[in-house]
Amino acid sequence: MASPQQPLVADGGLPSPVDDFMPTFYVGHHESNRPLPVTDFALRQAQDVGYDMLTSPITTPQFHSRVLALISSHLSELSHRESADVASTRNIPPAPIIPPLTPIDTPLTPGDTVSQLIAYSSPWIDLCSPDPLISNISRQVLNIEIAYASFCGVGNIIIPGPRTYSSGPTDSDGLIQYARAIQEALTIASYIQISIHIPMYGNEEVKEMTGDLMTYARNGRSSGKAKAIKEIDLFETWDAWNMIRSVCKYNSRLFVALGLPRQLPVESLQSRWFAEPLKLLSLTPSTFLKNKGGHPVLSKSHQGLISRYMRLKQPPWILLSDVGPIPGLDDPLQLTMTADGFPSPSTVADASRSASPTPAEAAGRSKESQKPQPRPKDSAAHLVYMRYLQRNQPPRSIIERFGSGYQDYLQAPLQPLADNLESVTYEVFEKDPVKYDWYERAIARALSDWSEKRKPTSSPTGAVVIAVAGSGRGPLVTRSLRASQMTGVPVEVWAVEKNPNAYVLLQRHNKEDWGGAVNVVKSDMRAWKGPQRITTGPTSASAPELSYGKVDILVSELLGSFADNELSPECLDGVQHVLAPQYGISIPSSYTAHLTPILTPRLHADISHRAITDDTATETPYVVLLHAIDFLATSVPDHPRIQQAWEFSHPLPATTLAVAEARRGGGVSGGGGGSMSGGDGANEHNTRYAHLTFVCKDRGVVNGLAGYFEAVLYDGGEAGKVELSTRPDTIDAKSKDMISWFPIFFPLKNPLYFPDDTELEVSIWRQTDDRKVWYEWMVEAFVMVGPNKRLRLGASEVGSSRKVGCLM
Repeated sequence: MASPQQPLVADGGLPSPVDDFMPTFYVGHHESNRPLPVTDFALRQAQDVGYDMLTSPITTPQFHSRVLALISSHLSELSHRESADVASTRNIPPAPIIPPLTPIDTPLTPGDTVSQLIAYSSPWIDLCSPDPLISNISRQVLNIEIAYASFCGVGNIIIPGPRTYSSGPTDSDGLIQYARAIQEALTIASYIQISIHIPMYGNEEVKEMTGDLMTYARNGRSSGKAKAIKEIDLFETWDAWNMIRSVCKYNSRLFVALGLPRQLPVESLQSRWFAEPLKLLSLTPSTFLKNKGGHPVLSKSHQGLISRYMRLKQPPWILLSDVGPIPGLDDPLQLTMTADGFPSPSTVADASRSASPTPAEAAGRSKESQKPQPRPKDSAAHLVYMRYLQRNQPPRSIIERFGSGYQDYLQAPLQPLADNLESVTYEVFEKDPVKYDWYERAIARALSDWSEKRKPTSSPTGAVVIAVAGSGRGPLVTRSLRASQMTGVPVEVWAVEKNPNAYVLLQRHNKEDWGGAVNVVKSDMRAWKGPQRITTGPTSASAPELSYGKVDILVSELLGSFADNELSPECLDGVQHVLAPQYGISIPSSYTAHLTPILTPRLHADISHRAITDDTATETPYVVLLHAIDFLATSVPDHPRIQQAWEFSHPLPATTLAVAEARRGGGVSGGGGGSMSGGDGANEHNTRYAHLTFVCKDRGVVNGLAGYFEAVLYDGGEAGKVELSTRPDTIDAKSKDMISWFPIFFPLKNPLYFPDDTELEVSIWRQTDDRKVWYEWMVEAFVMVGPNKRLRLGASEVGSSRKVGCLM
């Protein structure tokens, strides 16, 4: 069965290429020293040029001066106490309290203008300061600004990231202090969305700021320059972000404003940030190259990254930072062209220099960018280029168009045995452009092989008997008839369906579309006795007798997102008794389940929210079109990134089914039944267990396991196999553009953090008590501490879907 449970477009069909949309770039303008306040005229002028939003400081330089005066006064008092030799730990006065804001302290006021602004909190505070005074004053400033911005109706606030990202001995508490301050800010403003402005990697060069509170610290760090010589830890800033959002318990109002560097990092780090809740991509002049005409352009790698990030379900906004003032503000009569995405070819020509500078070149250009730069020929050149990129985004793939709206949307798996599906659900399955073509190809090859090998058939007329078990609305019936026409091999088709509503439609199809050539049977496939045959007694006067024949080819589409999660093994076991014992074949003939650990903070936050009212939320395997995720494992010899857990093949040996039947009837002496209490072991042959080891080069957090499947519909020997795959690394080779199945997601109740060079060990069970089937799973993290010794760093709780298992 397929995954989507409702049509994605009004007519239930796939979106056509003409319906494809280009992602909209919402571009904002940020100026470190913006003239205040941001007036209605400034907003209109920015919009006329082509900007969608502006940033505004929450407080003014007058407020900054007032805070500095307060600190200076306090330090002076402390100095006086020390000189008078009266200071002691008991007599040190508490940090001063910042008085309330006054009108000259803030440029913001409630009104229509505020809704079009992004508030930017003061960059001169230092929440990470080791000086208790500075950290205290910094928290006060942040809280005052957050509270007032919330009062004014601001919807989004950007907070500069922590001044330190490391957890070394000199900075051990700075990051946790910052995280605690952000947690408090989220409680102050109940509706504001907060974005932490953080670089993709490395420490951003801190610009010299007059009145920077860091310089007032009485101990510890006074400048970030001393650390500039250390080797860059690519994942250090992500690690800091992970600490912040973990302290804030994955708050749904906490986002990342990601600073893009001139030199992009390795692909693994780009993928890591892709999985995070991105609100903004921040670009400075140093991010851009210059082409021969002197115009700012982005490298090919930057263009690819932006195109990828803009495919997110909620695309990030783009913030152009310090690219020059808004054109026309100094001269209202100046005519300014609107950035429309149609610049001259020379304006957007590729840069002649290398698209990927060396780290030394990137650092040198970063320093150059801090010097006064000559204004480009077009005062809105960076915006012009971004609008050009917007108009020239690559078209979405078939899967992207089909899955629009379903990305990272959690759905409980279908239970086709327990539930009767609606027509609209079947309809979505049938829109797959690949799946049914592959089934038709498999049936056609099976028929051709049957004819060439002159295998006996199970029908009196010599036709090959095909039974479609679980026919739904009949797409596989249609494909079986087509395969017969294509190969010239006559067939006798039986359509077996338990859903009484679908049974009505099958009869109508048989009359109107199939010319009465199909035998439609309403029955659970497991209870079906086989094709009815009419025989007569020894004399013509004898009454006709009914008997049941066999099936040569059994066709089914019972596969789920993890292959066996919709009870395909149990269903095909139950109908195997109708299959011709010597030559009968099953389509599919086998299928395998596959797993990999992933980071997906969005899904973890969603499931944690559901768990407030649903105690099974964290133990439900979800069907979900995984999108904003990061694959944590690295492919190494013997340990690929995605690994096979187990396999099912059909038909089963007759002896296996005989043992199962004996157990079901109590014919096996001794023992207490199956491995699970409450069962007699009749379905024990369909239990599975896998223990998989994944190698993770880079640190990360496991939020759960992504599950996929591969299936062999028919093995034609030298002619090759007809296969299906949902694995992202093999789908293009085996069943490109197939959309019927979304992956399955096994969540972890609590995220499991692990450091660099870790081995993740995944254990997963397929369990049964003969009444239902469910999964159990857990993850362990190990690190090597010696030549032949590993240390277990941690383990997740055992997840179990027993409460929501599939009923047999």
